[in-house]
Amino acid sequence: MASSPVDQHQTPAQRLAEQHTWQGYARADGRKGIRNRLLVVYLVECARHVAEEIAAPFRRQDVEVVGFPGCYPSAYAERILRQLTTHPNVGGALLVSLGCESFDRDGLAAAIAESGRPVETIVIQESGGTARSIKLGRQWVKNTLRQLADVPRCAMSISDLVVGTICGGSDATSSLTANPACGLVFDRLVDAGATAIFEETGELLGCESLLAERAARPELAELLRATVEKAARYYATLGHASFAPGNTEGGLTTIEEKSLGAYLKSGHRPIVGILKPGDVPPQPGLYLLDVVPDGEVRFGFPNIADNAEIIELIACGCHLILFTTGRGSVVGSVISPVIKICANPETYLRMKGDMDINAGEVLSGKATVEEVADRIFKLLLEVAGGQQTASEKLGHREYILTYKYFEPLGPACLPVSR
Repeated sequence: MASSPVDQHQTPAQRLAEQHTWQGYARADGRKGIRNRLLVVYLVECARHVAEEIAAPFRRQDVEVVGFPGCYPSAYAERILRQLTTHPNVGGALLVSLGCESFDRDGLAAAIAESGRPVETIVIQESGGTARSIKLGRQWVKNTLRQLADVPRCAMSISDLVVGTICGGSDATSSLTANPACGLVFDRLVDAGATAIFEETGELLGCESLLAERAARPELAELLRATVEKAARYYATLGHASFAPGNTEGGLTTIEEKSLGAYLKSGHRPIVGILKPGDVPPQPGLYLLDVVPDGEVRFGFPNIADNAEIIELIACGCHLILFTTGRGSVVGSVISPVIKICANPETYLRMKGDMDINAGEVLSGKATVEEVADRIFKLLLEVAGGQQTASEKLGHREYILTYKYFEPLGPACLPVSR
């Protein structure tokens, strides 16, 4: 990572953005990535085995498996996979179809090709079955990895980054250590011209007024309130909030208490817009990602697991994810690095091999929240420059995509173009 000369006329945020640079991957569509993944994408559960067998020999070569298990049509799934296969951290994709599912494989392949990335489609029913499809797929992956080795490099800085945050396995320490430290990091990112996305609207219940007070525009304030109210209605219908037994065992008592801790991850800067899964922010700033489906309850719990939310953040363009946890989590991601920030010092001692940052040192008096934020920010830049996170080193590649329904964004959700 290189440092640039300091211009004394710049603001601290501008200096921060220019002093830290590294080499990223230049995509033909103009975007910049911090990783160079090759995706093998199954388009129905029946094709998953073939996709995994194709990728198996290349697991340590940035070849990752993603996909959608359903056979029934899903505009949501097609949108998410379109965004993932053209993500700046992705260099190309192999689509694996059984042949009779509803997924629009030709449309997805066309979108990938239009982005300038290599793409190929294998239809198992037309290629001669399992063994033949695996052989064809492995040969394509082998050839394409050579091609991706020649992807042009480009200079990147903080202002190029899109960073997401999520908490999982929260306990009573989360709101005291990791979450407020993450919020300070989000403030620094926004001040430096980056894009920051927080989510979990089902874990912001009771925080409607706090969110509305930070809205960049009056009409956005009302939409922020409505987004959380929608989440409350959704969970009331299901009879279950986003509150697990582990949260109670960790000392949390209500969803509102948990929500206040989750809210701290967003920092203190104005909220400039609301996103839905797959919406790429049109300009830098702080955004809320609404992960709770629109319309009537139809597909069950919206937050079935942390990885469902992680992949939605990545579909919005996140280069990396800040993941805070008190009880402990081991998950990673198939596309963007996940930085684990452990809130609880006892959990860190038990699971330090899975953790990147020990925010629990705040409770033991060994560090302040500000010092933990410094460590997170430093590691974030190192990971953006190529350093692997703990979950990357351990080979975690968790991925979930299910059925959901979202209505298109209205103009009031997004900031006015500069």
